Amino acid sequence: MLSKLQIKNYALIDALDIEFDSQLNIITGETGAGKSIIMGALGLILGNRAESKHFFDETSKCIIEGHFEIAPYELQEMFLSLDLDYEDRTIIRRELHADGKSRAFVNDTPVTLQTLKALGEKLIDIHSQHATLQINTESFQLLVLDTVAAQQPLLSTYKKQYQAYKKAVADLQELEESLAKSRAEYDFNQFVFQELEQANLQEAEQEELEAEQSQLENAEEIKKHFHGAVSLLQSEEINVLDGLKSAVAMVQSGARYLPAAESLYERLQSSLIELKDVSAELEQLADGVLMDEERLSIVAERLSLIYSMQKKHRVDTVAALLTLQQEFEHKLLDSDQQEEQIDRLKKEIEALRNNLITSAKQITANRMDVKGRIETEVQSVLAKVGMPNAQLQIDLIQREDFKSSGQDEVAFLFSANKGQSLQPIHKVASGGELSRVMLAIKSLVAKSSSLPTIIFDEIDTGISGEVALRVGEIMEQLAAHMQVISITHLPQIASQGNAHFKVYKEDLGQRTKSNIVLLKKEERVLEIAQMLSGANPEATAIKHAEEMLK
Repeated sequence: MLSKLQIKNYALIDALDIEFDSQLNIITGETGAGKSIIMGALGLILGNRAESKHFFDETSKCIIEGHFEIAPYELQEMFLSLDLDYEDRTIIRRELHADGKSRAFVNDTPVTLQTLKALGEKLIDIHSQHATLQINTESFQLLVLDTVAAQQPLLSTYKKQYQAYKKAVADLQELEESLAKSRAEYDFNQFVFQELEQANLQEAEQEELEAEQSQLENAEEIKKHFHGAVSLLQSEEINVLDGLKSAVAMVQSGARYLPAAESLYERLQSSLIELKDVSAELEQLADGVLMDEERLSIVAERLSLIYSMQKKHRVDTVAALLTLQQEFEHKLLDSDQQEEQIDRLKKEIEALRNNLITSAKQITANRMDVKGRIETEVQSVLAKVGMPNAQLQIDLIQREDFKSSGQDEVAFLFSANKGQSLQPIHKVASGGELSRVMLAIKSLVAKSSSLPTIIFDEIDTGISGEVALRVGEIMEQLAAHMQVISITHLPQIASQGNAHFKVYKEDLGQRTKSNIVLLKKEERVLEIAQMLSGANPEATAIKHAEEMLK
């Protein structure tokens, strides 16, 4: 339960420190006194976003802190799943800064707003007068059934199965679309792959063929120049080798008498040997160059094929053509593999669907089991709050398709009076009737979910007199099982509380601020008397207030 709420520097609040009773807490005050501000501050520590930079003092930060006694509610596993330190007395704090920055803490551990929201849903249910609109939604109606049926673990399992099923169906659709596209392109892919495969391309063959083609095309020119060089070196009447040989002999003879010339002799001798080798290799190369027209034709034809394929596929190298060949081979293999994947996925989807059907049927059965109980208990509460002829009927139909909530379609049908046909609740219930129906449903849900605290924020729209008194009694009965905080304008409800707080505004110089005070017995009599008859209650109003408090 919420044992303490501290608010500093928020809207019209300078500083408030509220300690709540464990049972029924009443909050009253004039319109605009600050009751909604307190609820807004509480919402911030329950994970709501700060909608504006609204500070009592713009130079200081805003701090909202809530102290929760949670020992009886078995929340240890949730704290573990949220990676939080568990404390029987848990403190949630939210800090807002004027520059828009915000920080949140649970037992001094920094947390995100998502974590606050998840934890807040286990601690407090805030029911405002606008929340009656929820009753028209299928999600709320299913939540009522599921909470009373206590089937959250089953629903959690079902949702995981549903997500896995939806993903598998999406994957199958993607695979089938891909396979259809692959099949449409299969003949083309196979043709291109076979064409490239039959070409039997080799990585470096283009360069080798181009070099061979150049040699074959210029064979005569190569022979002419190489043989000419050989002739000059050794075949002419006066050739280079003979002349060099004579020069070597002459230098050798002269070096006998001039030792300094010995090195020149050796160099000439080396040059002679090198030129002989060069001449021999030139002759060998020239003899090896063939003028082969047939081979030239083969090489030209092969290069023509390579150039044609490069132009066709818009690439510049044989390596790029080989890469394309691999890609088309993979596409052909993928088509075969996709068919196998689709077969496997269809079997997996069938198994997932069978699991979903089993879980969905159990969810439906559990909802059917509690449907009658909800109808009976809600009608019982409505009879106590001035609607003895009211009927609530829950229609539950199981469909073929799956939703994240199961296979059920639900409708809350309502009739407030005898002879009135049952219709969807939002079409036939007035504001006051909706408030009472929601009170009945919320009280049932709150007891079933073992929620620590429920807050009724001005749900007394459209009710008064004896009905209001009965609504107060329902809240009092509910408070025997959990903490209830009720913000109200009705004295009949205010008189039921174990603790009564009054919110009021006061002017301090140029500033207005909101305060809250826990009323003592005499102050409470006066507050209820004022709620009955106005600011200056007469003795009869005061006496009436005393009677109500008894």
